[in-house]
Amino acid sequence: MRYFESIRKEYTILLRSVPSMVIAAFVLSVVLMNLLAGRELYRSDWFCLNSGLSLSWVAFLCMDCICKRFGGKAAARISLLAIAVNMFCAVLFWLLMKTPGRWAGYYASTDPAVGEMITAGIDSTFAGAWYIVVGSSVAMAVSSLVNSVLNQWIGARSDRGDFAGFAKRSLLSTCAAQFVDNFVFSAMVSHVFFGWTWTQVLICSFTSMLIEMAFEAVFSPLGYRVSRTWEEEQVGEAYIQYMEETSGAQA
Repeated sequence: MRYFESIRKEYTILLRSVPSMVIAAFVLSVVLMNLLAGRELYRSDWFCLNSGLSLSWVAFLCMDCICKRFGGKAAARISLLAIAVNMFCAVLFWLLMKTPGRWAGYYASTDPAVGEMITAGIDSTFAGAWYIVVGSSVAMAVSSLVNSVLNQWIGARSDRGDFAGFAKRSLLSTCAAQFVDNFVFSAMVSHVFFGWTWTQVLICSFTSMLIEMAFEAVFSPLGYRVSRTWEEEQVGEAYIQYMEETSGAQA
């Protein structure tokens, strides 16, 4: 019971400390990734991409900023929160899609039969498939843990507070975590339910990681500026002090 109370208190302080806009961007990117993950962006005999790729870098950039200022544990905590919200949204969407009703596209169609097909198609998209929700949640949980641990480990050894240090810890941790994220999702969902071969799974995991790395590299100056501003303005000082006191008490 004491353990859960400490978790509740830590989350309370953390959510008050991390800027709300970053948490909102993090959670929204995870929810939208889940919706887009069921749509193929491109597919060939050797190479496959899903549309969730377009937003996955946002979540990892947010994680890197949080990890830089608040530590790897905080980044992992926020990731779990985003996954929980994503699961809630998936259940809510599924329930709402079971209710009678029509989308606006129905009324834009001159043929009622076509309108019903449009409504059914949109319903199935928002309702989602259980395996996509589970696969994306597991992939996000594992990859966020990899990213948080690796980011903090590299940062403790090579980050001297400059952009080079931030870029090194961010790019290397994102490289490993994105590959894990893509591989876990592709293995659990794309291979089993979409018919991807293991060759496609591996190539997709690697090539998607390269694309996401490119996004990370482009926007890493923004991430560095955000995290530096937090440090200069002492954003989240209450959480940092709480964690230091907790670590000292446990030692």
